[in-house]
Amino acid sequence: MTTELTAQVCVVGGGPAGLTLAVELAKRSVSVVVLEQSGHFDRSFRGESVSPDSVWLLDRLGVLGRLDGAYQQMHRMEIVDSGSAVLRADFTRFPYPHPYPVEMPQPALLSALAGLGEEHAEHFTLLRKATAVGLVREGEGPVTGVRARTPDGEVTVHAALTVAADGRFSKVREMSRLPYTRLPLERDVVWLKLPFPAEWDDRTYRIRIEGDQHGLFIPTRPDSVRVGFNIPKGGLKELRAKGLPALYERLDRLAPELSGAVRSEIRSWSDTSMLDIFTTLVPRWSCPGLVLTGDAAHTLTPILGQGVNHAIIDAVTLAPLVERAFGAGGSVAELARACEEFQQARETSVSKSRGLQLRQERLFALHGAGGTLRRTLYRVVDRSQRLKQRVLAGAYFQLQEQGPHAVATHRPASRV
Repeated sequence: MTTELTAQVCVVGGGPAGLTLAVELAKRSVSVVVLEQSGHFDRSFRGESVSPDSVWLLDRLGVLGRLDGAYQQMHRMEIVDSGSAVLRADFTRFPYPHPYPVEMPQPALLSALAGLGEEHAEHFTLLRKATAVGLVREGEGPVTGVRARTPDGEVTVHAALTVAADGRFSKVREMSRLPYTRLPLERDVVWLKLPFPAEWDDRTYRIRIEGDQHGLFIPTRPDSVRVGFNIPKGGLKELRAKGLPALYERLDRLAPELSGAVRSEIRSWSDTSMLDIFTTLVPRWSCPGLVLTGDAAHTLTPILGQGVNHAIIDAVTLAPLVERAFGAGGSVAELARACEEFQQARETSVSKSRGLQLRQERLFALHGAGGTLRRTLYRVVDRSQRLKQRVLAGAYFQLQEQGPHAVATHRPASRV
């Protein structure tokens, strides 16, 4: 049995990109159906770091007030290289409305967004346990919807615009046949979670570097630290062959404060996870009747938490363009123009963040004489607050640096 639904927009993926877009469309009286593969939001995410620009947008969207304090501001960032602090950033010194990145569990964020959507139930439908299995399309014609598998049978959503917001391994991107290039980087990251050490403050991001090894240490509510350390691309099998002592020794080098905790908490490899690090270049983000957004359009690396940041900015950029296209009749041509304008509006910003990330990737990989150069560069930046602000603005403060007129380009719907 197939259930037929009709909406102006079908969003595939109920993550930050998909739900933010759906809420913004529903507020604008554009009907939207969200297809979310999971049955709940109680999942374990690595992507809990939200950049200051996105915090600013989430506040204006009315999301922060719904989170009941379920997030934590980060006030500082510290890079320690070969045992010496080479760069410290104090976010309290940055002159922006929202200067702080925050650690925000995605289950709380997604639940708040879904709650906002439900306030506009006449335009907003969230279908859980719905896995997209095909696009509705006649021959080489425009995409006109999505077929999804659910526990109750197949659902077909007929829509003038389908949005792929289904992440870095986007199935909808594959089904759309839009070409893309996946660029693997030279490392992968092993992630684990440990109790927070008593001697650390919980408002500081820590990066520790020893030679060509580095680790990220991210405070996580309520009393944990997320740890990510690099391994060579495809090197997990070799690391596991050496046994858990090799993992313990890696943490001993990078963060001796965690030596006891890693031995008591990490008793098997199932207590860890591995993130394949790559970036994706998609020359064209749309085809007639379909557009890619978030990681589906531009996969980034974990550095400086840019994935969630760009997903949210994508959503508030795309929503008014789609609203305008439907206001002008909602033809295939009008929606195609809106999607092209969306890509033009976002490509420069995404490229800027990707470039910053790739430069950091290269710096992290240096050792020997290269490591000396890296430490020198970090110390030069550390001596100048203006230079620090300039470097971090490319990742954290692209919108807030533009000031109030940025709202005209990325204008969320007014609160209701």
